Amino acid sequence: MSTHNPSKLTSFYHLISMTLCTLILFVSGHGTAWGADGPVTHWGDPSIEGLWDFRTITPFQRPEQLRDKAVLTPEEAQAFRASVLQRLDVDNRAENESVDIEGAYNNIWYDWGTELTGDLRTSLIVDPPNGRLPTLTAAAEKQLDEHNRLRLAPVRDMFSYSADPSTFRPAGPESLGLSERCLAGFNAGPPLSPSAYNNNLRIVQTPNHILLVTEMIHNARVIPMDGRPHLPTQLKLWSGDARGEWKDDTLIVRTRNFSDKTAIFQIPANSIADAAGSGAVGSSESFVLTERFSRQGETLLYSYTIDAPEVFTQPFTVNIPMQKSTAPMFEYACHEGNYALIGMLRGARVVEAESTTPRTPDNK
Repeated sequence: MSTHNPSKLTSFYHLISMTLCTLILFVSGHGTAWGADGPVTHWGDPSIEGLWDFRTITPFQRPEQLRDKAVLTPEEAQAFRASVLQRLDVDNRAENESVDIEGAYNNIWYDWGTELTGDLRTSLIVDPPNGRLPTLTAAAEKQLDEHNRLRLAPVRDMFSYSADPSTFRPAGPESLGLSERCLAGFNAGPPLSPSAYNNNLRIVQTPNHILLVTEMIHNARVIPMDGRPHLPTQLKLWSGDARGEWKDDTLIVRTRNFSDKTAIFQIPANSIADAAGSGAVGSSESFVLTERFSRQGETLLYSYTIDAPEVFTQPFTVNIPMQKSTAPMFEYACHEGNYALIGMLRGARVVEAESTTPRTPDNK
């Protein structure tokens, strides 16, 4: 005559219970399955969830000395990487004593990354083939001067150092750059652009929405995926009104209804290729931005194309490979009215006062 073993029966029920809990979590969206081409959500879309790091020291546009060389050899890449890291090292101030005193940050505060992209390309711009930004139209050149050097309102530039230092005296915070006022992040986009620090993007997926959160300025873009129409054109947003759809394994995000306070594109002032002509160009008010996200293993390829004939003489395309990260992402905690902003405005008032005060032996 057989008898039941209570401990074995309890273990069996515990196993069944744990299995059911696991299935419930999976079905409710907390689990990710793997398909033939990579991870998929339980509702069948490709999974691009997680934290993605888009740091790279690959230049945004190709340095002129590399001309038509699109890809480096491993040996060339090693030498180029060393030269870039040396150039980015702001602690290397031996030849400029004023920078040693006036420099904003030590090198420890920067987080450009230390590696080129895995394909060893010489620029993040992949089209045009020369890897360079297209030339600006005459109208955009005029606007670049007016809005960045002269600071005519509304100021769309991220920074103030493209202003003419001999004449720039900000009357108020509205004359300063958007990132200096903590209104926009200099690498948060859209579109994204690797820069000095906070090069992280967190992606969260649900069946009807995708959330893109950048560490810089902790900006969150909520992207409907259910086919709903865009907002009415009279509703303008700083980061635009985005709508997403899957095409095969690629997420395509189209964004419009940008505010006229934002630019079509911010030419990177810290582009390793050169900083000439940096600043905000165009007004995003009538612009439509198309971005693409495609997962390739532990890499998420981010790509966007700028096609704005009133600003650039031809379209250009940028590819930025992002790497999966397990590091934590922190709140940026930038805030308007910070001490640096007050200091810049006070400095402007001091310079104005000095310029109208006759010089004497006591105040020279």
